[in-house]
Amino acid sequence: MRPTLTLRIFLFWLARQARKRGVVPRRVALDEIPPIPAVPPSADVLRQIRRVTGRPSFPVWLSSLRVRSWRDIRVPGAEGPRTARLYRPRGKVRGVVLFLHGGGFVHCDLVSHHGICCRLAAASGAMVLSLDYRLAPEHRFPAGLEDAKSALDWIFRTVPADMPVAVAGDSAGGNLSAVLTQWVRSQGMRGLSAQLLYYPALSGPFAPPSRETYAEGYMLSTELLYWYCGQTLSSPEQLFDPAFSPLLAESLKDLPPAMIVTAGFDPLRGEGELYARRLDEAGIPVRLKNFPRMIHGFLNGYALFRDGRRALREGGLFLREAFAQKKAKPARRPRFLGVS
Repeated sequence: MRPTLTLRIFLFWLARQARKRGVVPRRVALDEIPPIPAVPPSADVLRQIRRVTGRPSFPVWLSSLRVRSWRDIRVPGAEGPRTARLYRPRGKVRGVVLFLHGGGFVHCDLVSHHGICCRLAAASGAMVLSLDYRLAPEHRFPAGLEDAKSALDWIFRTVPADMPVAVAGDSAGGNLSAVLTQWVRSQGMRGLSAQLLYYPALSGPFAPPSRETYAEGYMLSTELLYWYCGQTLSSPEQLFDPAFSPLLAESLKDLPPAMIVTAGFDPLRGEGELYARRLDEAGIPVRLKNFPRMIHGFLNGYALFRDGRRALREGGLFLREAFAQKKAKPARRPRFLGVS
């Protein structure tokens, strides 16, 4: 099996552009520890990376037609207010989802994931709060995680007690979402209804075979994963911290039901599979869904890839089911953020 024809053309173009720039991929040994902290890119290079990756998946105005409304708001962060984007679905509000975008903890933003959140809100029937958490290398681990904790705590304190709450995210955002479920458990807080993780980064220094099998040629490379670690972390010891590598947590008991979505040609595929196995062994209901002809980040290409649209629709339906099971009685509509 190979990636879809569209993806093969895209990957060929990427490889050709790399050759034109004289970029030679480096094969990373599985037992190699990345240089941490790594030298950050120049301000101009970082600005260019974020400009390219901050583009919307689909025209914002067209994506927005799927939801009743959306707006930018300010929510608490660990060191001051952060911008977030709130999406309200059409019809009955069934729950609230804190969404955390991917981008290796270094790039992407509210705009790059606007269409993804619109589709997720529509499919789940939930209000989706997409958080603009702090990014590395300016703000290294655990800055983004602390912002996510503050935002989730604020949601818990703001929405009615009978309104189900879930977390969701892709890639680095999937990492943050998984860590949040363990943090909520450790704090004895109000329980989460579900966790929806799209091709999450979970295992830190522990390298499953997929990191070697798909190390090069599928956009996200093992070399790039190591670069992200070097930009995000301040010491090699942090690689082994379950707050960065949630797969290394001692126990996964008493976590919320999970849906984990993986891509067939993704170095992170094995991490999602291992996490699903550990959740299952801990007695946590888990749904593992693999899209065998996709690569990492395929949600952002949902306008081109049917599997991207399908992954968002199925993820939304999973959340909708989790919300329905959580409610012992109909939840009141959330009366926060000016919504009644």
